[in-house]
Amino acid sequence: MGEALAGTHPGTADPVKGVSAAAAHAAGLDARWLGRVPYAEALELQQHTVAQRRAREIEDTLLLLEHPHVITLGTSANPDHVLLDETDRRLLGIDVHDVGRGGDVTYHGPGQLVGYPILALEEGRRDLHAYVRGIEEALIRCVADFGVTATRRPGRTGVWVQTDKIAAIGVRVSSGWITSHGFALNVNTDLSFFAAIVPCGIRDGGVTSLALCTGRAVDLEDVATSVAGHVADVFGRTRSDPAKTSRKT
Repeated sequence: MGEALAGTHPGTADPVKGVSAAAAHAAGLDARWLGRVPYAEALELQQHTVAQRRAREIEDTLLLLEHPHVITLGTSANPDHVLLDETDRRLLGIDVHDVGRGGDVTYHGPGQLVGYPILALEEGRRDLHAYVRGIEEALIRCVADFGVTATRRPGRTGVWVQTDKIAAIGVRVSSGWITSHGFALNVNTDLSFFAAIVPCGIRDGGVTSLALCTGRAVDLEDVATSVAGHVADVFGRTRSDPAKTSRKT
């Protein structure tokens, strides 16, 4: 299969259907907590990890991290959805990257949990829309662990608390049905930085975070542990708590 992208229309497929019990028990998930990683470095690490997974040198892997301030533009991005000019972005320390994921414009920054699942999708799971819905399901279960009720929003990708987006999703599936890119969950994110963009090109909704919803700061590594378990459960992998690891490739 060639490159496939997703980021705007998740479809309605069941994310937890179609995998045999044998496959579910056989597959593991190596979850890694990397701390704060510059975007370009994380992109290079993703590419290296995808190549390793395609060559069957490693098992399925979930890279968990946070980024310094950065705006990323997906394959369907409208440049007009970046609202600050280069001078203003430089003053705020915000980088900009064009990336090979689906979707529009997204902001990443400190206090936001970013996850890059590098999964080899097996027979029965080779449905891009179902994969995106599976990521949404894992994130909905994760925020519920912290007392927050989140849902999907018809016709929109991501995870929402009423009309405010708490998690954005933009993924890529390449040859061999290997996934990359992934999700960004606002945990303790400074939401004022979202004023720099039209988030995901959506003007009729706001953004929120776990900290805002719960009224307290939430430990990012606790959220990483929660989301790793739920990604494993939804995709039929053996659960793994994120291990702190070097990001050297």
